[in-house]
Amino acid sequence: MVNRVSWKQVGSVKEPGRYKLRFGWVTIGAEDLAIWEKYPDAIFTLYEVARAESNEYRVGVIDLTIPAVAAP
Repeated sequence: MVNRVSWKQVGSVKEPGRYKLRFGWVTIGAEDLAIWEKYPDAIFTLYEVARAESNEYRVGVIDLTIPAVAAP
């Protein structure tokens, strides 16, 4: 089960929409893309949306791993 996804894993998509990945469908909104454009290494946690016919997910919590900056 995949529970986290990066921009690279979703093919660095440029438009909001519903995308088929190997584990199911993921809906990506404009707000999600704006975060990925600003923080390309951000990881989103997925949450499952109840659908009888397929595995359907949406992106949720964001994990921003920001490199530490050394003090001068």
